[in-house]
Amino acid sequence: MHRQETIYTPKSGQIIRWAGVFVPIFIILYAVLIKLDIIHTFRTIDNVSFIVLMAWWIIVSFLQFIAPTRNDKVFGWFLVAYHLLAGSYLVFISGTVTPLVACWSILAMFAYVHDSKFGFRLSILGLIAFITLDIALWYGYDNTVIIQDLIAFILTLIISGVTINISKTQEVSKLELAQSKIQESLQRDRFLTIINNLADAVISTDMDGVIRIYNAASLNLLDTNNPLNGHHINDILPLNDQNGNRIDIFQEIQNSKTVAKRDDLDYNFSDDDKIRLEITYSPIRSSYSRSKKASTHDGYIVIMRDVTKVKSLEGERDEFISVVSHELRTPIAIAEGTISNVQLMMTHPDATPKMLRDTVEIAHEQIIFLASMVNDLSTLSRAERGVYDDVEYIDVRELAHQLHSKYADEAKAKKLHLNLDLSPKLGKVNVSRLYIEELLQNLITNAIKYTKEGKIDIVVEQKGNLINFAVKDTGIGISKSDQPKLFNKFYRSEDYRTRETSGTGLGLYIAAKLAHKMGTKIILTSRLNFGSTFSFILPEAKQ
Repeated sequence: MHRQETIYTPKSGQIIRWAGVFVPIFIILYAVLIKLDIIHTFRTIDNVSFIVLMAWWIIVSFLQFIAPTRNDKVFGWFLVAYHLLAGSYLVFISGTVTPLVACWSILAMFAYVHDSKFGFRLSILGLIAFITLDIALWYGYDNTVIIQDLIAFILTLIISGVTINISKTQEVSKLELAQSKIQESLQRDRFLTIINNLADAVISTDMDGVIRIYNAASLNLLDTNNPLNGHHINDILPLNDQNGNRIDIFQEIQNSKTVAKRDDLDYNFSDDDKIRLEITYSPIRSSYSRSKKASTHDGYIVIMRDVTKVKSLEGERDEFISVVSHELRTPIAIAEGTISNVQLMMTHPDATPKMLRDTVEIAHEQIIFLASMVNDLSTLSRAERGVYDDVEYIDVRELAHQLHSKYADEAKAKKLHLNLDLSPKLGKVNVSRLYIEELLQNLITNAIKYTKEGKIDIVVEQKGNLINFAVKDTGIGISKSDQPKLFNKFYRSEDYRTRETSGTGLGLYIAAKLAHKMGTKIILTSRLNFGSTFSFILPEAKQ
């Protein structure tokens, strides 16, 4: 079981390897000095035994150096050989009362490295055995041999124990340091995992504004694959306010003493491409920095979020409320006024049926306009929420005849010709019935509304496996400057002829939204005063 306690490492193996070379050199030199009687001792050994013992030192040292002791068993045999050589050296050449007895402390250390406490105990038992042998052989020379050997043993034991305890303390400190590093690395990995899974961009800078940590969302937000580390935050985040003025974000961050937020800053990818950012920033204060002055900190944290869509929706909401309230105010006021007039005229003896009828018709027209607006808003809501997305096979010819019948009377009332132009052979389309009907109805009603004289053609023709739908009119047409903005929400042309008719500016926006839902796009061809053509293409459905 003691083998499980070994603390042998490649680094300690290298130390043992080189110690096995240099220590024997000094031992042999010391033995030569004794042999030359430069250092006096009463122990004697013949020349042959001396040469053999020194030769074994050299052989073992050489073998141990050229064959690194990576194998535990080989290392153990080398330790046994060194203990035998060292014991023989102390008993027959130098004696235990010599500075070289410290070499046994080195052997005890190596035994501890190899077999922990078990190896250390075996090494000390070996020393006791050789000291006993030394006393038995040389006791007759001097009665003080016993005392000297015991003193040498105690000193060796103390030196070995102190050295090992110091080594163990250092090992424990190193182990604690290693565990601390592991925990720190684990905590850092957890922290990075958390921030990398955040949808918001997170950037941490030092006190000089140089980026040190960032998450994956930061790269996505800034649309880059280049690393941000080491870059100043002002270089990474060139920001402008809503007036186009450049903002020094680092200065803004420096001036913040607590958590601060701004949502009026634009990040420009190019002149025509920018996003609105909501930025939250604050100084980073650790427990250490809190123990210092309150004005000190460890850097800054910046959290960013793309709020372009949110701000756009807020703007659209405000515009929607403004436009709808304006558009509703007029027809409601007119309807309320005309109905009040009817109530008044009904009590007046001079009121004629014609007067009552004309007034009621005015109110009815305004109610129809309100109903149309509510219908447009309802259709827009359904399209935005994806309601009635279910597709079905629709007979195009049947649909065209149905729409022609529905709006023929309305066109005739304006003295317009509503024509139906169909290809001889028409297939089916696989789309939402609600979407395609609403789309074509919007185009037809717009054509009737803005055509004062002439005709409107509902054209459906098939070319190959594509079916082209078009609504052509001979109306007022659309100027080139208005055409790019025509499908925007709430947009209405400034042409006075357009303003003569009521409308919310939602019809074509809804039409474009429905076309997108069906996987197509409305194509506009128009010339001012010469009419307009709105068309889109759908693939023929094969059942």
